Amino acid sequence: MNPVSFGSQPRWLLMLLLLLITLLSLLPSLRLLLEAFRQIELGLDSPFAGVMRASSTWRALGNSLVTAGLGTLIAVLLGSLFAFSISLTNIRARQWLVFCFMLPMMIPPQVTALSWLQLFGPASPLLNTLGLAPPLGSPQPLYSAAGIALLLGIQHAPLVYLALRTSLLNIPRELIEAGRISGASQWRLCRDMIIPLSRGGLVAGTSLAFVSALGNFGIPAMLGIPASYYVLPTLIYQRMAGFGSQMLTEVASLSVLIGLLALAGVWLQQRLSRGRDYALIGHSGQAQKFRLGPWRPWLEAMLVLVLLLILVAPLVALLIGSVVPALGVALNADSFTLDAYLQMFSRQGVTLRAMGNSLVLSIAAALVLMLLSLPLAWFLRQCAPRLQTLIRSLIEIPYALPGVVLAIACILLFARPLPLLGISIYGSLLVIFVAYLARFLSVAFKPVQAVVSQLDPSLDEAAQLAGAGGVRRMIDIVLPLVAPALCAGGLLVFLIAVNELTVSALLWSTGNETLGVLIFNLDESGDTVLASAVSVVVVLMVAGLMALLSLLGNRLPKGVIPWQS
Repeated sequence: MNPVSFGSQPRWLLMLLLLLITLLSLLPSLRLLLEAFRQIELGLDSPFAGVMRASSTWRALGNSLVTAGLGTLIAVLLGSLFAFSISLTNIRARQWLVFCFMLPMMIPPQVTALSWLQLFGPASPLLNTLGLAPPLGSPQPLYSAAGIALLLGIQHAPLVYLALRTSLLNIPRELIEAGRISGASQWRLCRDMIIPLSRGGLVAGTSLAFVSALGNFGIPAMLGIPASYYVLPTLIYQRMAGFGSQMLTEVASLSVLIGLLALAGVWLQQRLSRGRDYALIGHSGQAQKFRLGPWRPWLEAMLVLVLLLILVAPLVALLIGSVVPALGVALNADSFTLDAYLQMFSRQGVTLRAMGNSLVLSIAAALVLMLLSLPLAWFLRQCAPRLQTLIRSLIEIPYALPGVVLAIACILLFARPLPLLGISIYGSLLVIFVAYLARFLSVAFKPVQAVVSQLDPSLDEAAQLAGAGGVRRMIDIVLPLVAPALCAGGLLVFLIAVNELTVSALLWSTGNETLGVLIFNLDESGDTVLASAVSVVVVLMVAGLMALLSLLGNRLPKGVIPWQS
C-alpha cells in the first residue's frame, strides 16, 4: 500500500518536522511568557508589575538603550565606510579587506573584550612593553558606557556592511551608466541614485546591529560588571545568582522586556523600510566600480589603518598578554614564557574539559542540524507560500531573540523532569545542546534552503515517475546537489557554537563548562594570562574555519558565505 503523502512527500516526515520545530522554536517562548505573566491577575501586586516598577530595571533599560544606540552609530559608520569603499570603488585586495573586517563578528564577544582590555589601561602588556602605559592606579577607560559602546560597534559593524553591500550589489550597472551618459558627476550619482537606492539595506543593517547590540552579553559582562554598570542581559545574569521564590518570574519578566525591545527594533526596521522597495530592472550582482584615480592609495591606506586599529592592535595585545608571566609585565627576552599554553594543555583539567564540551556540543549540534535542514528545506519547497512563511518565521524566532531570553526559556522549560520520561536534563550538557539546536537551526537551514530553491524540479519529478520513494529521492537526487551548502551550514553552526557564551553562561554547571564560559570565568577570577592564551587558540581556530569556508565558497550560491556575499 502506498504511504499517505503530502504532495510528493511522506506525511510522517511532515508531522515529524513540524513537531521538532514546535519543540525547538515555539515551546520555549510560550513557557517564558507563561512564567513572566504568572499571577498577572494581581494587577500592580503581580511579580511582573514589581519588576516594571523597580528602579534597577529602568536604569538597566536606559543603559541598554544608550550602549546599543551608540554602538549602532559606530557600527553604521564603520560598516558604511567599508561597504561603499569595497562595493563601489576600484580598490585592490578587496577579499582580504572583507575577510579581516568580518573577523571581529566571528570572534566571540568576550574574546573581543579581553583583547581590548589588554590594549588599554595601566596593566596592558603591550603598552608596558612600549613604555607607554599610564601610571599604576589609573582607571581602565573601557570600564564605561563609552567602552562598551565602542566594542559593540566594532563587533556588529559587519552586520551593517553585509546588509548595505547586498543593496549596493543589486543596483543595476545600466542605471549608473545611464546617469553617466546624462553627464552626472560621481558625487551626484552617489547623492541622487546610489544612496536613495541603498537606503533599505542601511536601515536593515542598522536594525540588525541595534538588536544584536541589545542582546549582547559578553562585552557588557566583561566591561560593565567590574564598574557596576548593568544592562538588561547582565542584570538578568546578576538576578540569576540570587535566590527566592520569585527569582525565576523576575528574570522571565526581564527576558520578556528585552525580547519585546528586540522585536520592536525589527518592527521599526520593517516600518522604515516600507515604501522604500524599488523594482530594479537590469543586471545586478556586481556594482558599478568608480575609478578613484590618485585617491585610491589614500582610501586603501585608510581602510588598512582602520583594520590595524580595530583588529590587529587588540589581537597583538592579546597575544602578548598570553606570553608574559602576569598582567602588567612588559614583554622581553627574560619575561617571555609559554607557561600559560603549557598549563592550558597539560595542567588545567577544566580547560581541556571545557574544550571537549564545546567541541562535542558544537559538532553534535552541527551534525543534527545538517540532518534536519535537508528534509526541512526539501519539504518547505512544496508547501503553500503561507505555510512556508509561517515555518520560516518559527525557525527565525530563537535566533532573532537575544540569547539570554532563550536561556531563561530553557531553564523554565527543563527545570522539572520531562513528562512521561521522569528524567531531568537541567544542569547537564543536554540542556545546552537543546538550546543550541533551537538557536542555530536558522543558521544551518538558510544555506540549504538557498540551494534547494534553485534546484530544477524536473529532477525530482523524473525520479518520482521512475518509482523512487520520497526518502530515496532525497538521498539520491537532492543530497548530492546540496552537500556543499550542508557543509557550509554545519561549519557556520560549529563556528558560532564552539565559542558561544550568552546561552551557556546561564545554563552551565560544574563539569559542564564551555569555552566561552571558561574565558569569562578565568577573567573574572583574575587569571587573565590563561584567559588570553585560551582566547588566542580560539581566534586561530575561528580564522582557520573561516579560511576553510572560503575555500568552499566557489561551490556555493552567492550569499551563503557571509564574507563573500
